[in-house]
Amino acid sequence: MTEEKRTIDPAVAELLFTCDEGEIGTAFSRAENMKPCPIGRESACCKNCFMGPCRLTGKDKEEKTGVCGASMGVIAARNLLRAIAAGAASHSDHGRDMAFTLLAVANGEAPSYQITDVKKLHAVAGYMGIPTQGRSKEDIARDVATQALRDFGQQGHTEVSYVSRATPKRQKIWRDLDIVPRAVDREIVEALGRTHIGDDQQVQSLLTHAMRCALGDGWAGSMLSTDISDILFGTPNPGTTRINLGVLADDEVNIIVHGHEPTLSMMIVAAAQDPEMIEYARSKGAKGINLSGICCTANEILMRQGVSSAGNFLSQELAIITGAVEAMVVDIQCIFQALVPLAESYHTEIITTSPKVHIEGATHIEFDEHRAMDIAKEIVKRAIDNYPNRGETRIPEIREGMVAGFSHEYIRYMLGGTYRASFRPLNDAIISGRIRGAVGIVGCNNPRTCHDLSHAYLVKKFIENDVLVVMTGCGALCAGKYGMLTPEALAAAGHGLREVCETVGMPPVLHLGSCVDNTRILTILTEVATEGGLGEDIDDLPAVGLAPEWMSEKALSIATYFVASGAYVIMGVGNPVEASSEVNRFITDEWEKMVGGRLEFVEDPDEMLRRSLAHIDKKREALKLVPWDPDRFKKDTVTWDEALGFGTSVSMPAAMEVV
Repeated sequence: MTEEKRTIDPAVAELLFTCDEGEIGTAFSRAENMKPCPIGRESACCKNCFMGPCRLTGKDKEEKTGVCGASMGVIAARNLLRAIAAGAASHSDHGRDMAFTLLAVANGEAPSYQITDVKKLHAVAGYMGIPTQGRSKEDIARDVATQALRDFGQQGHTEVSYVSRATPKRQKIWRDLDIVPRAVDREIVEALGRTHIGDDQQVQSLLTHAMRCALGDGWAGSMLSTDISDILFGTPNPGTTRINLGVLADDEVNIIVHGHEPTLSMMIVAAAQDPEMIEYARSKGAKGINLSGICCTANEILMRQGVSSAGNFLSQELAIITGAVEAMVVDIQCIFQALVPLAESYHTEIITTSPKVHIEGATHIEFDEHRAMDIAKEIVKRAIDNYPNRGETRIPEIREGMVAGFSHEYIRYMLGGTYRASFRPLNDAIISGRIRGAVGIVGCNNPRTCHDLSHAYLVKKFIENDVLVVMTGCGALCAGKYGMLTPEALAAAGHGLREVCETVGMPPVLHLGSCVDNTRILTILTEVATEGGLGEDIDDLPAVGLAPEWMSEKALSIATYFVASGAYVIMGVGNPVEASSEVNRFITDEWEKMVGGRLEFVEDPDEMLRRSLAHIDKKREALKLVPWDPDRFKKDTVTWDEALGFGTSVSMPAAMEVV
């Protein structure tokens, strides 16, 4: 496979040539050499008991059953529900850890941390009905953390606290369908119980619970994680940073943090800036310490600290292949087991830090928030000690500037100012037709499709069509690599979108954070609906969610809680329930009848674009808004390439020719 078909990232392509020459395996080469199982890929396989695994194949496969009599629809629905439960567990367990950290801070047991954003603490307390008047921030934080932990494990006829943040229309839909999450853990456990051999055997019942399980993630676990991170580390404001493998330094100690949890990475940021540590690095022959991130840990520290990012999910192996990384420090999620054997050919030390994530052959230094700074300094010191072992390096001279840090609070302030913070100007711009609609482009990378291509192409096309783009996770990092997260990208936007963004002072593509921060998008959509003029709820809005290069179970949970909240969601790469026409009908047409949102799997980026714009225009028509006219606000124009200066550090025009 040519590099153009593997990736559009020139830094990744440069190192993949090195890998091919040296016969070094990566996710790209493994994906080429291992064909996906066609039976499992489309969910025509059940392994929930040991009478199987049962494979339903052939032209009449939808008429066949497993040994227990389970139909294709039930098998596919059970598989989807189990994947959603695993995804919800991953993100929500992250939220639980954040709640424990907040509780430790409130009790004075985690001296390395502090309550940074008291205003956000008071806002969260308000959502939970916790009094704040005349109380210390520690007392409020203790009650917030306690209630958050209760939302994970409470019993009886209960509801998670944040249901009240949804619109009244949405709350009624959930209660009428009996899909309000009672507690995060309860819905995940029930999902696993329902899918055991001999339990729930009705597609409708299984997929209705899938929504309730996912809602426990979106409107509790993940949303709590985002809010508590803001309380502890500060609510993000926009700032500049750099991205891609060229941020690695040839004459400094390079430490990469990789994973998803901010508790450790924030401490490593502080430790790497400690004068004592910097002086120690100089004693080993380095000029200093250079910290960068990969995946969503990168998003956490670049959003709040402006720390550079070395890339997204599929860049993790390539960072080691540069030969310039002294330590890659990982916590949870999206971490390749292949990193350890790969690092054996270089000097890089892989350090695992979570009690939930051990990798054979890695160094394990377990993180404890009660001794956070001591552990962070131990890790930084190990990296420094490894610097003299560095051999030849091959760092691509490719990096790009970017702007990140757009919390929903900052967007509200940006639109209305300190005293009139509001989403009203955004609503008015959509009503007038200056902004056609909005899309959230999120999710992973997947070596089964060209790395970064779908994300970059869709961002380009949407802003050309006056569609405001918000992004999280590895998709946001992709946009950063190609200059799409800079003010210069405004020149390539449609006339109406450009006019609004210039007036407000914002770029047309907004980086909202890590994948757990997709709940910021939920909050924005809810506030836009509540503001008025665009219907009563998320399902009325001219908005679409896309995950063009998804690969993880978390993505399925995220997609499902957005659908259950009323959003139209399109996912790329392939359809994990393709084998069952019954399940596909249910997650599209039936879910739309029930909750107003639908889930579709579409591989072609042009078809994703077509369906998204058609949906946006359909919602505009239903709201009786003026039809979108690309020339209505026409002024001077400039081409995309002229706007972003491609052909210098990033050769995007050649990459786009792949489409």
